[in-house]
Amino acid sequence: MKKLTYILLILIVSCSQNPEDLKQHVSGYWEISEVILKDGTKKQYKINETIDYIEINKDSVGFRKKLKPIFNGTYETSKDAEQFVFKIENDSLNLYYKTPFSHWKETILKASKDKLQVINQNKDLYIYNRYTPITID
Repeated sequence: MKKLTYILLILIVSCSQNPEDLKQHVSGYWEISEVILKDGTKKQYKINETIDYIEINKDSVGFRKKLKPIFNGTYETSKDAEQFVFKIENDSLNLYYKTPFSHWKETILKASKDKLQVINQNKDLYIYNRYTPITID
């Protein structure tokens, strides 16, 4: 039953947005809030030490970088970034990553001002909220 519910959720979400419209919302700072695995298992993330910065450029390339927010409004990061090429295929916005260690594909199911949903090749669904920095003076 869990698998059927999960599949229905993916189908409903994936049919809801035009992939061209998704691109305008993907770039930015994202904090993971939940992961729903293929078997229906859910993992909630209440506190995150790192966030993802994703940038999509107009020339069909982009990158994702892990950042550690600092309370003064800045970020710590390494120089490492995962490069990707994005393509619109079969009414989906797909990101193709390639590193020296691996290659994989992710599909953007939903992207709005405040929410991002991504599914990977394993059919694991990642749900993000737009990150809002916390500053302490």
